[in-house]
Amino acid sequence: MKAVNLRSFAQKVARHKATFRRFLTKVEKNPPVGLDKMAVEIDKQVWQEVDCLSCANCCKKMTPTFKKSDVDRISKHLGMTAAEFREKWLYLDKDGDWMNKSNPCQFLDLTTNMCSIYEVRPVDCAGFPHLTKKKMTDYIHWHKQNVAYCPATFSMVEKLMKHIEEK
Repeated sequence: MKAVNLRSFAQKVARHKATFRRFLTKVEKNPPVGLDKMAVEIDKQVWQEVDCLSCANCCKKMTPTFKKSDVDRISKHLGMTAAEFREKWLYLDKDGDWMNKSNPCQFLDLTTNMCSIYEVRPVDCAGFPHLTKKKMTDYIHWHKQNVAYCPATFSMVEKLMKHIEEK
């Protein structure tokens, strides 16, 4: 596993984001046979290459959606009521989802890129970047967004593109 160079990653995103989004749209509309199986195989390769702790872009530039169960679990862990937790850290967005008020995430330790509530983190964080969900086509809209922030998603799309082109 190698450390993520965020400057280099940003440059790669600038060069390839539009191409990757077009590719994902095509895959979403006309999924190749065996797409979910391909995703599982590519996922194994991606995690041999990407070190999340050298990046933490998801925690620095994005926010998870906090479900009621997340708020209850985390607030209890922090010794707060759910209402106190929401008041201090979250806002309700236009879709009715609870989101972090600010970035980077208040629970990210910027010196280590580690989550201070890792054991009780939101389900959205625990599943990120959702590379191998059961039916990949249901998550392609998320991959289109995440490719700009997550080196693992970028690598997955890059490998998937190469794999499909070789067929």
